[in-house]
Amino acid sequence: MMGKREEPILKENKNGDNQQFWQRFAGVYGKAMQSSARLYDAIAAKMRRNLNRNMNVLELACGSGQLSFRLAGWVRLWEATDFSPTMIAEAKKQKDSARLYFSVQDATSLPYADNSFDAVLVANALHVMPHPEKALAESRRVLKPGGVLYAPTFIHGNAPGFRLRVRLMSLAGFHTYYKWDEAAFVAFLQANGFQVTEHCVLGSSLAPLCYAAAVVDYKGDKAV
Repeated sequence: MMGKREEPILKENKNGDNQQFWQRFAGVYGKAMQSSARLYDAIAAKMRRNLNRNMNVLELACGSGQLSFRLAGWVRLWEATDFSPTMIAEAKKQKDSARLYFSVQDATSLPYADNSFDAVLVANALHVMPHPEKALAESRRVLKPGGVLYAPTFIHGNAPGFRLRVRLMSLAGFHTYYKWDEAAFVAFLQANGFQVTEHCVLGSSLAPLCYAAAVVDYKGDKAV
């Protein structure tokens, strides 16, 4: 299935991504995300229904492990990756599972072989990537036939403080490249070679999140 690619709502920063931002704030990111613990718990609870000890899972943009630590114990192998070395260093400080491995990787150019993973998770990241379609292409490549993409992603909110929140983050050097609503995000996944099997909105009106699960659409042009 093909579709027209939405244009970024902001220009790319100097490096074309948010890596410098994550490098600067990695040390406090974990504490900042404690306020979103209930949201991460909700994401993990939905994912756990479909995980088992025979699965190898790849996580892209893992940050300092907010979902990695919640879910690694439910599978055989959890390969958690992020493009920020400082984020990975923070995650390794609290590593507590033999099933969990952290490494620095570029989500748009992965070192793994085709058909390597039973599931791929990319949480809260696609909207802040200048080229998320490249990460989705790599996700399709490394997924085994029948494998599942989990892509819980913050979407555009309508609460009075939402635009102010985005503006303040932009002033701090954090760029949001896409402002999807639920329907637009689902359409984006489908336009990039996935068939969405489940989606719903979680979180608050100030920080709404679209939980989406999808499988490779082998009938779509992008996956052939």
